[in-house]
Amino acid sequence: MQLLILTGMSGAGKSSALKILEDIGFLCVDNLPIALLPAFASMAAGKEDKRVAVGIDIRNADAITDLRGALEEMGPERGKVRILFLDADDEMLIKRYKETRRTHPLAEGRRVEEAIADERERIGFLREKADYIIDTTHLLVRELKAELERIFVEDRNFKNLFITVLSFGFKYGIPADADLVFDVRFLPNPYYIEHLRPMTGNDSAVRDYIYRSPDAETFVEKTSDLIGFLLPRYVAEGKTSLVIAFGCTGGKHRSVCMANAVMERLQAACSDSYGMKIEHRDIDKDKKIGK
Repeated sequence: MQLLILTGMSGAGKSSALKILEDIGFLCVDNLPIALLPAFASMAAGKEDKRVAVGIDIRNADAITDLRGALEEMGPERGKVRILFLDADDEMLIKRYKETRRTHPLAEGRRVEEAIADERERIGFLREKADYIIDTTHLLVRELKAELERIFVEDRNFKNLFITVLSFGFKYGIPADADLVFDVRFLPNPYYIEHLRPMTGNDSAVRDYIYRSPDAETFVEKTSDLIGFLLPRYVAEGKTSLVIAFGCTGGKHRSVCMANAVMERLQAACSDSYGMKIEHRDIDKDKKIGK
């Protein structure tokens, strides 16, 4: 029997995660009273072929601190229990609450920011005990699904870090959530070549033009080496989400090309250990402006 406790911040995607876990073969129980957890674990222990996911969160507000004792009470079964903690940054949680117009479980007439801070304090011990931490700040549901499948279906070596490689245009602003920002405006600019201007960094002709400069390959090699050096150290410090941003003037040519190249290196080197995706934030901005 594999027992998974699914917990985390309200608004971080636990409902979606439970549905995904159910689809991949888990027996799922949501909002189980904490007092029943030891008995539930003992009952499930007799079913060796079963995988069970139990959703426990701040809706158990009055009893959440009892979870420490409940885990200890489970005795031998505790070794078979894993904790999956879903998190997201405060700004994203607030945005999701505004979009759904739902009330935070701890709001009670308070501002949602205060409720989130209170929740973080109350369930912080669960994050510390978690075997898996997934930061959903930058994840779509399908990307969360891919992460859960990577852990529980493909059984890959999992580390609590999700990497987003992002291209952007400086004229549209540096991404506020970027952890590492690389300026690639030193590379030759395809914008000034008439037949390349309407293309993007995804097109081979643009890539070939940029790589005429030996600096392009050197940049990719040195940047990839730097990121490879940093990743395990970010993991050791408890970082769960990393946004690596590459910027050029308009976010259409050079930044896209370099982001793609670094992403290829990262996927080849460590896709088995980290979840990762690529996003080109401003690649179509000039089309929208032209309309």
